[in-house]
Amino acid sequence: MKAAKFLAAVATIVAGLHSAPALAEQYRLGLITPPPHQWSKSAESLAKKIKDATEGRVDISIFPSGQLGSEAQMLQQLQTGAIDFAFLTLGEFANRDPNYGVFLAPYIVKDAAGAQKLLKGKVAEKLVAGLDKFALKGFGWGMAGMREIVMRGKVASAADLSGKKVRTVPFAQELFFWQQLGAAPTPMPLPALYDAFANGQVDGMQIDFEGTWNSKYYEHAGTILASNHMMFPMIAVGSARKWQGISEADRAVVEKLMAEELDAIVGAYSSIDNDYLEKLKSTDVPVVVADRAFFSAAVDAWYAEWRKKTPLLIELEAEAGAL
Repeated sequence: MKAAKFLAAVATIVAGLHSAPALAEQYRLGLITPPPHQWSKSAESLAKKIKDATEGRVDISIFPSGQLGSEAQMLQQLQTGAIDFAFLTLGEFANRDPNYGVFLAPYIVKDAAGAQKLLKGKVAEKLVAGLDKFALKGFGWGMAGMREIVMRGKVASAADLSGKKVRTVPFAQELFFWQQLGAAPTPMPLPALYDAFANGQVDGMQIDFEGTWNSKYYEHAGTILASNHMMFPMIAVGSARKWQGISEADRAVVEKLMAEELDAIVGAYSSIDNDYLEKLKSTDVPVVVADRAFFSAAVDAWYAEWRKKTPLLIELEAEAGAL
């Protein structure tokens, strides 16, 4: 009798364990942008949606401004499972596989609307699928604003950029572009840029309108070139190791909401770019339109070089031509 009661009690406990909700787990998402940036705001929104949709089982904390380290450090942490998710620029991927830099092709699209279409194409899909070689789960593409140029002095032609120290990010494709202009590309962490520009350590920068306004770089500028000369993609990734520890049902939720949020980020930049451009036009800094012809020799040299180094670029050009 006692044995029967004991077995019944055990059965009740086991049944309770099976019916109990899965315990919530805390995850971390890292990115380098500051809290006011669209990527950071979107990451916060995404985390809330995922937490609600999974009833708290997938609870993601957001760490902006490089709190979890540089992108190189975050990539290593993702690979080991020390962090779970990240919004990353192309740099660490392009420096390991040049094909990931094809989206930096100058004037491959005219504006953010064109970038949105290209980032949904077959080349984009191939590159996301290839992230498994980095021990990552790829979710898709986002972007920041189109690249513009902010300089301390007056700029009337591309020749005025020759010899100037221009802050860039350390992407081989981006550095090559500036070298063709005769400039001195100067990689520098974003948090150090305002002081470096203010005190003349650098003469200018490649940046977007959003960052130019929010970080007040225009306060020390003599010219803003509205060039739209490159897009600036972002890849949303997860640790492949940690991804396997999430239930299949919750993985489906995360993938769905991640895709929706990334699409919203990219789609937002047409209006974001236009809104911040209008704000910058309200300052005393001249805004000069610069098209492909403004940089023609440098752009031609760039394509001649990178078509050889990254054959995927030819496929991307074909996609862009069909838009």
